[in-house]
Amino acid sequence: MSEKLQTGLAQLHFTPEQINSLSTMMDTYIREIILFNSAYNLTNTSDYDEIVIFHILDSLSAVKKIQNIAECISKNPQEVQIADIGSGGGLPGIPLAAALPQYNFTLVERMDKRCAFLENAVAILGLKNVVVLKAEAERVATESFDIVTFRAFRPLDKKIAKTLLSLLKRGGFLAAYKAKKENIKTEMDEIKTLIPNYEVFPLSVPFLTDAPIDSNTLNLDLRERNLMVMGRMH
Repeated sequence: MSEKLQTGLAQLHFTPEQINSLSTMMDTYIREIILFNSAYNLTNTSDYDEIVIFHILDSLSAVKKIQNIAECISKNPQEVQIADIGSGGGLPGIPLAAALPQYNFTLVERMDKRCAFLENAVAILGLKNVVVLKAEAERVATESFDIVTFRAFRPLDKKIAKTLLSLLKRGGFLAAYKAKKENIKTEMDEIKTLIPNYEVFPLSVPFLTDAPIDSNTLNLDLRERNLMVMGRMH
């Protein structure tokens, strides 16, 4: 197990008990990603430490904010439905579900082989709060979720935004993992008639700024990370 994983979890302010549990689960998950990556194209790297930093810790950097949003929606965790749209290899959905077992998660993915990987990973990790839904986002039932999160959509255009907003229950929120704040503004200016209001919350990802990057696999823009939150009004 990488020391970066446990140290990073501590820097994200997880408790010792959470670190013990999460580090074991995420180590297993990372090894599954590495095992199947070449066949399923799950992440842009198969290096253990790069997956830790750019995928696991990145996904978990928004845990507190997503939990705060969920608590605003309902005081009863079992009532909150969270979706990871375009889940791919399960990022950010699987790390979030492991860290927030009180909430229900749906991993939405359109590709058969990736759904098979997700179902296997969920079973191996014993995640009882996760279901896998094989579907394109456009074919998911409207108003199904309280929170929709995603890392895969770049940029957010009108067509995708309309689809994602339609998946939200009234009073729900989109939570998008994004890179540079200046790029977010440019992106959102293009769809301001659809989403006039949003908030950007800086994310602190352990080891991100000093991690070596292979320019062939990882984008330098990922050095800066933000969570963009948009609400669907009542």
